[in-house]
Amino acid sequence: MEITFYKYQGTGNDFVVLDNRNGQYNLLEEKHIHLLCDRKFGVGADGMMMLETMDGYDFKMKYYNADGKEGSMCGNGGRCLVQFAKDMGILRDHYRFMAVDGPHDAAIGGDGLIRLKMQDVNGISFDNDAVVLNTGSPHFVKLIDNLDQFDVFNEGRKIRYNETYAEKGINVNFVCTLNDGIRVRTYERGVENETLSCGTGVTAAAIATSNGTGKKHVTVIVEGGRLEVEFNKIDENHCSDIWLIGPAALVFSGNIRLAF
Repeated sequence: MEITFYKYQGTGNDFVVLDNRNGQYNLLEEKHIHLLCDRKFGVGADGMMMLETMDGYDFKMKYYNADGKEGSMCGNGGRCLVQFAKDMGILRDHYRFMAVDGPHDAAIGGDGLIRLKMQDVNGISFDNDAVVLNTGSPHFVKLIDNLDQFDVFNEGRKIRYNETYAEKGINVNFVCTLNDGIRVRTYERGVENETLSCGTGVTAAAIATSNGTGKKHVTVIVEGGRLEVEFNKIDENHCSDIWLIGPAALVFSGNIRLAF
């Protein structure tokens, strides 16, 4: 099968994107998706997405981790797919699409930044000195003093595969505070490595490190650039009106032939 693919990135979190609105890629299996995401033998990406149709919505987002398995919500992926939908001729002032965790609203600003509404957070817990919450995907958030020298891969892997989280996995975020925001580095399950950015991760980190209640706007620096998170913190366990804001861009496109 010959596949026409598009490579997109949002603050360095990169994705293979396929236009599957006519269902032509429904026969792709886990091994094919894993190959497409492989950086040595395929296109290379942190994950793969399909743009699909769904009644009542502008489109449907189907997301796969780099290991080939269908994944939970990906914030940077969602922003990239909104940009892809626009590039494919789906032109809207405001978008509404369906993802694995439910419906999402989005818009592309005049500055080119994409605003993606995330699901409300209902439940924040603690694991010793870390915060655990779900922002469409499960996240473990821990404050670290020296993030530059921190071993994100090995320390993140230990937490992701410990007795508490090994079965379902968890994304692990290490955070340090800045004068005007926070900095985040993330070990992502499914990729099983540090990525340059994680949208649901920075959302979780912004919420986990915020003090008090009310409207919040947090600047987040990741290895791949800068993101913004806006939200309303209702109390210590609930947040609503959560928006992830940042860039998304086409890197390149092409064709690849897969042997079935």
